[in-house]
Amino acid sequence: MKKLNKVAMLFASAALVTAAGAQVKAADGGKTIDNWQNGTSELVWKNGTNELCWRDANWTPATAAVDCDGALKAQVTAAPAPAVVPPAPVAPQPAVASKVTYSADAFFDFDKSVLKPAGKAKLDDLTGKIKDINLEVIIAVGHTDSIGSDAYNQKLSVRRAEAVKAYLVSKGIEKSRVYTEGKGKKQPVASNATAAGRAQNRRVEIEVVGTKAAQ
Repeated sequence: MKKLNKVAMLFASAALVTAAGAQVKAADGGKTIDNWQNGTSELVWKNGTNELCWRDANWTPATAAVDCDGALKAQVTAAPAPAVVPPAPVAPQPAVASKVTYSADAFFDFDKSVLKPAGKAKLDDLTGKIKDINLEVIIAVGHTDSIGSDAYNQKLSVRRAEAVKAYLVSKGIEKSRVYTEGKGKKQPVASNATAAGRAQNRRVEIEVVGTKAAQ
């Protein structure tokens, strides 16, 4: 009988020792651990394959030892995505517009709408300059002096503007980019009372609009 009592006392003592190691609170006031540990709280007891930690009756994921099965894992905050920097806007190319006035007498014989060699040479020079820009539109406007009827001068100014367009197109300018207009004698720039004034009024104005080509 005494022998049985001694065995019971040994089991009771072992139970007290293990119970003391089951629920341990860190000495510095840290969290309570409800996995079974050795008496000095240095080692958590694991199963024979060293994979699972023994748990006591109070065990919860919150009181599990760090690195034991079932323990809550610290949430890892993902680093914020780098800010997307939009590409710098490309500055638009500055618009280029130039207006050139040519004497109709240099372009055409009197009362005619056929370009003379001198007129073609001037248009060749203009075409060479146009190649340096991104062309948007060319506007050719014909004007006359006051000699003759309004209707006649209107038609003559249109024919001369169309002659300029036809020549520019023959030099490679897109037809759709050349516009023509005839003003007849409605917009004089000098007095029609003198020969010199009438010569100034007989003219062809050519306006070129585009943007500078990228370098």
